[in-house]
Amino acid sequence: MREVRNMVVDPAEGGVRLDRWFRRRWPHLTQGQLHKLIRSGQVRIDGARAKPDTRLEGGETVRVPPLPDAPAKGDSRKAVELHPRDVAYVKGLVIYEDEEVLVLNKPSGLAVQGGTKTNSHVDRLLGAWGEGLSRPRLVHRLDRDTSGVLVLGKTPSAAAKLAGAFARRKAQKTYWALVMGNPRPTEGVLDLPLVKRGVGDREMIVPAEKGDKEADPAETEFV
Repeated sequence: MREVRNMVVDPAEGGVRLDRWFRRRWPHLTQGQLHKLIRSGQVRIDGARAKPDTRLEGGETVRVPPLPDAPAKGDSRKAVELHPRDVAYVKGLVIYEDEEVLVLNKPSGLAVQGGTKTNSHVDRLLGAWGEGLSRPRLVHRLDRDTSGVLVLGKTPSAAAKLAGAFARRKAQKTYWALVMGNPRPTEGVLDLPLVKRGVGDREMIVPAEKGDKEADPAETEFV
């Protein structure tokens, strides 16, 4: 795209981050390219500078500068297409789907998002539903080693509502665990601060040492 465009944000996309709004429309843009455009002031909201994580409200006018062209077909820089085996795999994880919501049964060992040395993850597999506005949106996370239900929004408005429910702690989550023996007492509250620490070649959340100022408070009720 070689010309400047001014685009009005759909009210249904209220709550979406500016960088994600761009990636839905131009998925070929790298995060580095997009952040450079935004931080240099070439992207503006109602004439004002913005940040990549600026939340849109709906109704604003976004200045879209000339953008790099998408790689030509056959270009080695283009995103790797999903193998049919990957598509079948992620489709097999679906436990509920309608026009607005997608629910997956995430297995243990599968990361939700990519990172260093992490090439297989849910975010990549979501390409099975398409790119841009067709791509389901993550609204919460599960640790790689945690299995369980992962809820995604298939439309901007559904994703915003679901993300808001998780952010306001309106979504109720139940965790099941296999244990050996019967705990004594049979119900109570565990008050155990947690902290992120490097364990082996990755980071994990672990119980904090007493007096650790970097720890976050954590309470777990068991019944």
